[in-house]
Amino acid sequence: MVRLVTAIEKDRDLLWNINQKYLYEMTNYYDDTMDEHGNYHYGHFEEYFSDPKRTAYLLYDEDTLIGFAMINPYSCIGKSPDYTMAEFTVFPSYRRKHLALNVVNAILKKHPGQWEIKYNEKNLAAKHLWNKVSAAYSPEVFHLNDEETVLLFTKESD
Repeated sequence: MVRLVTAIEKDRDLLWNINQKYLYEMTNYYDDTMDEHGNYHYGHFEEYFSDPKRTAYLLYDEDTLIGFAMINPYSCIGKSPDYTMAEFTVFPSYRRKHLALNVVNAILKKHPGQWEIKYNEKNLAAKHLWNKVSAAYSPEVFHLNDEETVLLFTKESD
């Protein structure tokens, strides 16, 4: 059974560390570079602990940490969504077990409203997941450029 645990101040270092691993993985799709300390820049990280409009979740399968999600209401396409999936990952060793789909459904159930989700076209797993998740909601599709797609859809309350 998947669980969403809101990241709080005591989880700051854990979230920072797993976000760094995620950002490293994203260098397969983006040309981000490390700083002189071996870290990847993430400009809004601290705001997930100070901005009440931002929420970070640690994702668990039973008691095993399997990933994280970071959501906020800030659009990258000039819309006014209730929620934007800023970051989302299930760690590689837990993929292909339908855990990502279960977690996303739990997040959508907890946060009904208009959603904006962006993915890189080269990230085939993300493309598959987000298109599968959003298909039931008839998303509007926006192509930011040749590599990035944004899905805008509304998840009604259950």
